[in-house]
This record gives sequence, structure tokens and C-alpha cells, in this order.
Amino acid sequence: MSDAAETAWIFGYGSLMWNPGFPFEEQHTAELDGYHRSFCVYSHHHRGTAEIPGLVLGLDHGGRCIGIAYRVAADDWAATIRYLDDRELIANYPYVPRVVALTTRTGRINAHTYVADPGHANFAGTLAPDQTVAIIRAASGLGGSNRDYLIELIGKLEALDIEDRALGALLARVRAADGN
Repeated sequence: MSDAAETAWIFGYGSLMWNPGFPFEEQHTAELDGYHRSFCVYSHHHRGTAEIPGLVLGLDHGGRCIGIAYRVAADDWAATIRYLDDRELIANYPYVPRVVALTTRTGRINAHTYVADPGHANFAGTLAPDQTVAIIRAASGLGGSNRDYLIELIGKLEALDIEDRALGALLARVRAADGN
């Protein structure tokens, strides 16, 4: 686990970008090398169910990911980590807490985040595009529909002027399959 004196930052690359759910003092766009954002995690809770699992984002090895770094006050650090662990490490989610090095416009920082564990049973890995589209169209969980999760993510990326062609193409395929 990370330590507040060492990091004081949280890296969000998925739903934490539009719904952090914790207090923070500042935020910056940040780049993580060595991982990329991927719909590689089966969701049986937030965006799917045991009967109809959805897909949520994980940090998978290789490439780079642009997200948001949030600086958390030292007094809020322990409660923030407990909140994030409750949110991200729920039963059957293949996330592993990590401290990663990020690049921001002001320099390098270390941040606490969650990466996908490729050895976990609920790690989806790289699915065929048609399979990903079918899952996203069908799934819904306690956090809402899987389709809305994708739309929220792309909306936040666009608001930050971050282009993710793969996610844009995925949304286009989902909309085409929906007939709109």
C-alpha cells in the first residue's frame, strides 16, 4: 500500500475521472507510461451482474494512459484509501493497488492507483471487438449501464481534450449496433 507522505496523489483513469468520490486539493492531467486503459475487467457489481457481467476499465500492461492525478490532503489520505479499496477491491474485481510514476505539466509524481491482475479469473484480457460491444450493450449493474460508463468516460476525456481513438471507435460500434 502507498503511504501519504510518499505519494499524496491518486491516479484515476476510468470512473474516478468523472466521479472521484473523495476530497482532493488539486488535480492535473497526468500520463502513465507502461500501462494502457482497457476494458479488460469483468464487472459483476458496478456495471454488470453475475448473470450478465459487464466490462470496466483496468490498467493493462503496455502503452500509455492519460488520466487525472488528484492530490489528497494528508489528513484525508487514510480515509481516501479505505474508500477506494472498498470501491475498487470489491469481491471478484482483479485490481491490485500500486504506486506508479506519473508525468504532469509540473513534473514527475508518484501516485496510488489500481492495475489489472492478468492472472485473476475476472480479467477479461483483450476481447474481440464484437464481443466487447455485445457485453457493453447488454450489461447494467448497481452503478448503471455499461454503455453509460463508456459514454461518461469519453465525455470526460473530451472535456480534458484527451483523444482516445480506440474508445471513440468502440462507442461508434456500440451506437451502430444500437441503430443510432
